[in-house]
Amino acid sequence: MIDSHTHLSSCEPPDEELVAAAADVGVTKIVTIGSDGGSSRTALAAAERFPQVHAAVGRHPNQAQGFDAGDLAELRALAAHDRCVAIGETGLDYFRDTAPRADQERAFEAQIALAAETGKPLVIHTRAAEEDTLRMLRERAEGVTVILHCFSMPEHLDEVLDRGWYVSFAGNVTYPKNEALAAAAARVPAERLLVETDAPYLTPQPVRKHRNQPAYVVHTARFVAERRGVALEELDAALGRTAARVFGW
Repeated sequence: MIDSHTHLSSCEPPDEELVAAAADVGVTKIVTIGSDGGSSRTALAAAERFPQVHAAVGRHPNQAQGFDAGDLAELRALAAHDRCVAIGETGLDYFRDTAPRADQERAFEAQIALAAETGKPLVIHTRAAEEDTLRMLRERAEGVTVILHCFSMPEHLDEVLDRGWYVSFAGNVTYPKNEALAAAAARVPAERLLVETDAPYLTPQPVRKHRNQPAYVVHTARFVAERRGVALEELDAALGRTAARVFGW
C-alpha cells in the first residue's frame, strides 16, 4: 500500500510512531510533502531516517508570497537530494488567497520548469482555481509528469485523462456528499490512479473522528476498490505499480 501524499511534519504522533503504524497495516511507501524551504528540508530529513519514506520539495501556493530567484535556487538544490522523488506541492489556491495571485503564478511556473529540468513528477494543489491551474498546465507542462493531488475537479476528468496526467484521491472521496468524486475514482485507468491521505487533513469517513495519518490510506484504497468493483489486493498491486513508475523507486 502506498500513501502518495502526506505531511508527516504536521501530523501527530511523532514520525516514528506514524511510520510504524503505517507499516503495521501494510503501507510500504510514503511520500511526505514540502510546502516551503523549511518543510521541504524536514521532509528530506524524514526520508533519510526511514527507508519507506520519500520526499517532495516545493512551495505551496499559500506560501508563495515574494517567491523569487533565490527561492527557486533553494528548491533546485533540495530537489537534487537522492530522496526527493517529486516537485511540489505547487499550484494555485484562490480559496484562502493568502499570497498574491501573481506570486502564486510565478512560483507555479518556476516549479513546472524545475520539474521539467529535473525529470521529476510535479504535484499539483488547486483550490477554487481550477480553470487557471489547468490553463497554466496546458501552456507550460508539456512533457512533465503531472499528479493532481487530492483530485477535486471531476468535471474536468476527461481532459485530465486525455492529457496523460495522474489522479490521486484523498480521504474526501469517501465522504457521502462527494458522489461525483467517487464516480471519477471508478473511471480513472488503474495505470493513472494513486491514493493518498493528505494527512493530517481529510480523514477518511470510517475514521473521520480521528486526526488523519498515513495508516489510514487503507480506508481510502478500500473505498476506491469497492467503487471500482475489484478486490483491495488487486487495486493495491496496481497502485504499487503506478507509484513505482511515477516516483521512480
